[in-house]
Amino acid sequence: MAALDVIDRNLVRLLRLNARMSNAALAAEVGLSPSACLRRIKLLEENGVIRGYTALVDNDQNGIAVLINITLERQTEDYLNRFEAAVRKYPEIRECFLMTGGSDYFLRVEVANAGEFERIHKEILSALPGVLRIHSSFSIRNVLMTRAKKGR
Repeated sequence: MAALDVIDRNLVRLLRLNARMSNAALAAEVGLSPSACLRRIKLLEENGVIRGYTALVDNDQNGIAVLINITLERQTEDYLNRFEAAVRKYPEIRECFLMTGGSDYFLRVEVANAGEFERIHKEILSALPGVLRIHSSFSIRNVLMTRAKKGR
C-alpha cells in the first residue's frame, strides 16, 4: 500500500481513540462523505493497516500488568527463533517485542496477584530457552487508559 495520507492518518488516529465511533462521525471529522470514509476504512483494513478492533478492559477487572525485560545468553538467529517459538505457546504472555538496547525482549503479562506471577515466573519465564536474565516490574496504573474513557 502507498504511504498513508493525512486523511488516512486521521482516520487511524480517531479509530485508535474510539473504535466504536460511527462512520458518519468519522466522515464529518475528517471532511469526507460517509461513503468515501467507509471506502477508505475498508482499504485500510484490506491492506493490513487496521488489523482489528478490540475492547479496552478496566485494569481493576483485568489484573496487574507485569512488564518484563528478557536478556538472552546469545543473540544468534537460532537463539532468537527458539525463544520466539517458545513464547508463542503461552497465552499468559500477552505481548512480546524484540528490542534494541539493554535487553533483547520486552514482554507483558497480566496477573491477578503476586502468587500468580510467581507461578508464571517459575513455570514459564524461567523455562524459556536461552534466557540469561529476567527483570520484572509491576505496573501501578496505565496513565493513557483514560484516553478510552473520553470516547464513551
